[in-house]
Order: sequence, then structure tokens, then C-alpha cells
Amino acid sequence: MKPVIVVHGGAGRIFREREEGCRAGVVRAALRGYALLKQGGTAVDAVEEAVRSMEDDPHFNAGCGSVLNEKGEVEMDAIIMDGKNLDSGAVSAVKCIANPIKLARLVMEKTKHMLLTDHGAHLFAQAMGIPEIPGEKLITERSRERWKKNLEPDSNPEEFQKDLGTVGAVAIDSEGNVACATSTGGLSNKMIGRVGDTACIGSGGYADNHSGATSTTGHGESIMKVVLARLILYHMEQGMSPEVAADTALDYMKTRVGGLGGVIVVNKAGEWAARFSTKQMSWATVKDDNLHYGIYAGEKHIKSVDEALASEREGF
Repeated sequence: MKPVIVVHGGAGRIFREREEGCRAGVVRAALRGYALLKQGGTAVDAVEEAVRSMEDDPHFNAGCGSVLNEKGEVEMDAIIMDGKNLDSGAVSAVKCIANPIKLARLVMEKTKHMLLTDHGAHLFAQAMGIPEIPGEKLITERSRERWKKNLEPDSNPEEFQKDLGTVGAVAIDSEGNVACATSTGGLSNKMIGRVGDTACIGSGGYADNHSGATSTTGHGESIMKVVLARLILYHMEQGMSPEVAADTALDYMKTRVGGLGGVIVVNKAGEWAARFSTKQMSWATVKDDNLHYGIYAGEKHIKSVDEALASEREGF
């Protein structure tokens, strides 16, 4: 099986001055994940590495760069899933760690549970030796500014939810195993303890070797209502291609609950899709040693991996 990786940096509205950083961030993440796959790494390894790369990138609403809750703190959610045996691990409302996706994988591999939250996740992170970092280190100037604006009496937080960059990855490895990973800081000025779709299996992501893998982004409450990730795989089980399955599910979410979002998909044959009903979504794919990437509907740049790695070294 030829390995494939697809990543997204969140669906919504991406301001022009941030486009280049978002494009470079998803390209970097896809190349890192693909490098692992080419060395014989597993799909789970690849999606974790790709998402970790984007958590460390302040352009995205995950890890460093996460948006702030109503109290001005970062609370993050993440999930990872292995399509081989349907094992999954997730964390929600976690604070003071750099890479929630790493903690989610430890939940999957080191506990009998699938989701740990808040204080319990914090205790588990300590037990696993994950370094604690000051919450301030995860906060960017942009997130703080947005939080302050949303506190103003005449503000409209909904307006600021339109460019939130949840991050995700899906992959198939040389053994034919699929995996997904998704990580987010959630909604700006959300209530303390609010958990969105990301940490919920079947909503923020799903992976099953029998059909494929998907990671979602967009309005979390809408995604949860239609269980978007699992819905896409259901459509593929009925014989739809990844692209048609993604479009059908996104269309249903829009018409049924008025929700917008985006998804990345890979099926068990290695066919892939990156689709969205929002204005934009940063995404990148590597297949057959070719990199594909874009932000706008219909936009697709293609480079060889060698060419992409060379320009990456030169600063994109």
C-alpha cells in the first residue's frame, strides 16, 4: 500500500495576512507525517506527528495559539484513533501542556479508558512525566486581543469564531492501516469546561480500516449533532467516494442544523479528499511523493516532495 497523509489547519475565514503562515504550517505538518510513513512508520505515528507540528505553530487554534475561554485561560481538546482495532484516546479541557495530542495517545495506549478530562487528565499527564508549562506560554497576543474584544459590551463573539484553526490529520500506512488525529483550543470566550466535537469519538474524528479515516473542523456543536466524522465513513461504506461522502455529509450538516465546517478524508484504497462548506480551509496532502495544498475552494497547488522540502529549507 502506498502511504497517504492529509492534514487540515481549520475551516472558516483566514485573514489575508495569515494565509501564508497557515499554508506553510499545513505543508510542514504533511511533510513531517509523510516522512515517518516513508520510513515505515505507522499511520498513528504520522497523524500524531503532523498534529504535534501544528500544535507548536501559533498560526493555529491548538496547543500554542489556542483561543481563550471566558476567564482568559487556554483549555484544549484532542483525539487520536487507530483504525486497526478502533482503539482511541482523547483529552478535554486540558491546560498547561504543549501537546494535547501526545496526551491523547497516552490515554489510548496506557489506560483502559478513552477520554480523560480536566483535573483527571492533568494528574495522568503528571504520572506520565509530561512536562507542565505555564499557561501563559500557550497564549499569543492575537488570542488575548480577541478575548478582550469579545468582552466588550457590543461585541459579537460569533464574528470571531469564523477563523478558528482546529488542526487535524488522517493517514494510511504501508500496511493499509488508517488513523486520525484532531486537536483544538475550542471557541473563543467559551464557557469554562465547554467541550466541543474534537474530543468526541465519531464527531471530531473516526478511523476504521474497513472504510477509512476522517478529521473534522468547524462549528463544534453542529458537528456533534450530526456525528460528522462517522457519518462520512457511513457514506463511504455505502459506496461513495471520499469527496462525495464529505460533500454529502457537509451539505446535510448545513441544511439540517445550519452548521458550517470542513473535513479531510482518506479511504481504505488511499483515495483522499479535503472539502469544506466555509469560505476557506487550509489543507495539505502527500501521496505518491507529490504534495498538494490549498486554502480556497478550487485552489490546489502541486509540488514534488523534494521540491517542497527544498523550499521548506529556504523558508517556503
